Amino acid sequence: MLPRLVTKFVHCLAASATVLTAFSTPVAAQPPGLVVSVATSAYDALDEIAGLYRAATGVTVAVNSGGSNTLARQIVEGARVGLFLSADHAQMDVVEKAGLIVPGTRVRLLTNELAVIAPDRGSTVTLAQLLKGDVTRLAMGEPAAVPAGVYGRRWLERQQAWVHLEPKVVPFATARGVVAAVDAGRVDAGIVFATDVIGSRVRVVARVAANEHPYLDISYPAAVIRGASESEARRFLEFLKAPAARAVFDKRGFGRPRE
Repeated sequence: MLPRLVTKFVHCLAASATVLTAFSTPVAAQPPGLVVSVATSAYDALDEIAGLYRAATGVTVAVNSGGSNTLARQIVEGARVGLFLSADHAQMDVVEKAGLIVPGTRVRLLTNELAVIAPDRGSTVTLAQLLKGDVTRLAMGEPAAVPAGVYGRRWLERQQAWVHLEPKVVPFATARGVVAAVDAGRVDAGIVFATDVIGSRVRVVARVAANEHPYLDISYPAAVIRGASESEARRFLEFLKAPAARAVFDKRGFGRPRE
């Protein structure tokens, strides 16, 4: 009697396995994917390019955005990322010093500029007033860590304005937070990347042109991160250099590094 019960139990297990198999998706049939971590200022461009890449290759690219310093820390702490696009070299250096960049893949992909912005309604702030310290609150990315804030501080120091403005700085984790604060009128002015202003309702007080302030060297490095996604990340990085992706970057206001 017992052997017959055992046999029946085994048949039931086999039938259950067949049903589960019928309703599950084979691993090989699931869409491939790649996770890229990108500075917030480049999110819109990368999100659009990810759509183009999927259309061309069938590969889904998940875009993880944030402050470059936060993204670098996540990668060092073990985040599963295939490609990192930072808004400055300091945060890419953090990842490289941790031994997490695939040798030979680090490139200068994009350039940018700074913009001084003010609320579009009821604001008469001028560049001269800002540099004299004649504002109450100045929004910036965290000047010690967030790239737009680091560059902004460097520029203000060169203009001998930082000593007046440092006590008035309201720090933010991302440049987009700065744009939102300025747009809402919670601060008198802000300093962000020029690309962050595209499509916003804020008033551009001044642009800090790269050719007039070459010491800023605002460039975005990209690199493949060690791990299981290296091959796909290499292909995506090459796609970022190709005409279709470059057209998106151009449209969104990013510059191209000199050869």
